[in-house]
Amino acid sequence: MLSQGTDPADTESCIKWARETYAAMQPFVGAGRYVNYLDHDDAGDPVAAAYGPNYRRLQALKARYDPANFFHMNQNIRPVA
Repeated sequence: MLSQGTDPADTESCIKWARETYAAMQPFVGAGRYVNYLDHDDAGDPVAAAYGPNYRRLQALKARYDPANFFHMNQNIRPVA
């Protein structure tokens, strides 16, 4: 949810709107995550959470085709040893 304005006097109302809209949208939000919107300070293992049950299969593929983890940029899937 993004809320921003050009007038600093509107800051509190923008924050209130964003929080209320976020809360109202919760019943429609899926449990998964979009992998390109993950950040390094997300708790737990956000990459594994984003891929869900497919993560282990992707790790096995990564171990087979990229065991040295050459393609490790962005949201990395760590190969299984």
